[in-house]
Amino acid sequence: MELKDIRREMAGFAKLMNTYDISELELELEGLTMKLKKQAGVSRPVIAEVEAKEAREDNLLTITAPMVGTFYRAPAPDEQPYISVGDVVMPGQTVCIIEAMKIMNEIQSEVQGKVVEILVDNAEPVEYGQPLFILETV
Repeated sequence: MELKDIRREMAGFAKLMNTYDISELELELEGLTMKLKKQAGVSRPVIAEVEAKEAREDNLLTITAPMVGTFYRAPAPDEQPYISVGDVVMPGQTVCIIEAMKIMNEIQSEVQGKVVEILVDNAEPVEYGQPLFILETV
């Protein structure tokens, strides 16, 4: 299964979770385990985690958008991005901001990993469940 197929499947499952108010979903298909979680006790997720674990050497994790809004890599236009390719992200670390309805929501990682790819440009609109970052487990 290719990365683009994984991204498409994750977005579909995230929408399914939202539609049926499912807080956790785990699927296994063709050697790939996908685990989606929403933060408990929140009416809509502020922090969401999607893990895509392939049964090969480069164990990849994907952080997805927990809401619709505008993606920002840094806390302000003149400041450094929260994370860059090559950085190691720790659980609880802020990775970006998503602005939704004039509210700046800090998005935090629930996983540890090395940033392999940043999939969204700064100030770009994002959809719920859209992949934002690809991490490699460390």
